[in-house]
Amino acid sequence: MDRINQSSVTEFLLLGLSKRPEQQPLLFGIFMGMYLVTVVGNLLIILAIGFDSHLHTPMYFFLANLSFADACFSSTTVPKMLVNIQTHSHTIPYEGCLAQMHFFMTFGALDDFLLGVMAYDRYVAICRPLHYSKLMSPLVCVVLLAACWVLTNLAALLHTLLMARLSFCAGNSIHHFFCDVVPLLQLSCSDTSTNQVALFTVGSMILTGPLSLIILSYAYIISTILGVSSAPGRQKAFSTCGSHLTIVFLFYGTAIGVYLFPPSSHSGVKDRIAAVFYTVVTPMLNPFIYSLRNNDMKTALSKIFGIHTFSSQRI
Repeated sequence: MDRINQSSVTEFLLLGLSKRPEQQPLLFGIFMGMYLVTVVGNLLIILAIGFDSHLHTPMYFFLANLSFADACFSSTTVPKMLVNIQTHSHTIPYEGCLAQMHFFMTFGALDDFLLGVMAYDRYVAICRPLHYSKLMSPLVCVVLLAACWVLTNLAALLHTLLMARLSFCAGNSIHHFFCDVVPLLQLSCSDTSTNQVALFTVGSMILTGPLSLIILSYAYIISTILGVSSAPGRQKAFSTCGSHLTIVFLFYGTAIGVYLFPPSSHSGVKDRIAAVFYTVVTPMLNPFIYSLRNNDMKTALSKIFGIHTFSSQRI
């Protein structure tokens, strides 16, 4: 289909988080720091899991993939925003905007599914330990990971193709710091009803499906933990579960507010703030949540840096 017939817009303007020039250096410094922490933290987790044979288990296999998804997730949005701030140019080509949206949705949805799979893995390990080796065999893990990749890519491709059908003749200024589905739909002068239905339907499956699995898995896990006779053991388990669930609800809560609420409820400022949490904050916090509270990860990281002060006790 001829590109010219689809839209008179050849590029978009990403207006970012603030229009005030005096705030740009502060925003650049904050997001540059958060991005570096995100990338370095997640890469360290991947390296630690790869080099420590003790971590070659299903739990850490999925954690390594989650770290990869988190690093890529932030990399689809933050570097472009930093370049725009530094160069004082807010343009992004039409094709680049669709590409950014596609990869953003791919890695965002991959995060969703991996969090659900990791919760299921913990359920099997804690609640059905005798069947763990069978239910989470290497073949099962590979199949689960492949399913996550296939489903996320199909969902992202659907939204990208639907978006490419729309015309953008009402303006090209996106009140956001990256190309996302909701602000792009608000700019279109075409009928977006099909896109809205797809966004709600696919978004419901991607967000509420894994979230339901996480809640159900942790409900069984907490029930099992309550049966542990050791008070310190219960306290340690609840502390770990609590930190994991805090990140989960922060991620899902902000994402659901943006993608599943009706268009009339959307506010540019609120959507941008929510996007900062699920695109920047949670990928940055995940390495701390999954490593600083885990002696296995501490030991593996200490080997990378040649440090012997971490406890080698396995949990």
